[in-house]
Amino acid sequence: MYFLLLEQDGFITQLINRFNEGGPLFMSLILICFILSLCFLFSAFYYANKNETRSRKMISLVVDASLLGMVIGFMGSIIGMVMAFDAIGTMNSVSTAMLAGGLKVSFITTLFGTFVFVLSRIGILVYKWMYKL
Repeated sequence: MYFLLLEQDGFITQLINRFNEGGPLFMSLILICFILSLCFLFSAFYYANKNETRSRKMISLVVDASLLGMVIGFMGSIIGMVMAFDAIGTMNSVSTAMLAGGLKVSFITTLFGTFVFVLSRIGILVYKWMYKL
């Protein structure tokens, strides 16, 4: 099923569009947190048998980077909602479709930040299960 999604024309385009809808600034910061979390997690696995202190430090950094990604997602969502409500306040009438569309866009950063957090936490659980911590 996953491969069918990749084969469809426009999947990457849709992904890029969602990234831009969420706001390139906040989405980029969350993406950086995700990449850092993955790098720290791979480092933790690499150093698990070689240097336990460094491995634990890397896991601590995974926790911090994933939390930062989630918080940036929430902050981006809140800022987006404040800006949307400011725009709504200046309009005379707002359709429900416009309001629903704005709310959908404001939650994209929250979704991506939570996605980063959950994947990082799954990696930490696997690490703890493998090394009995």
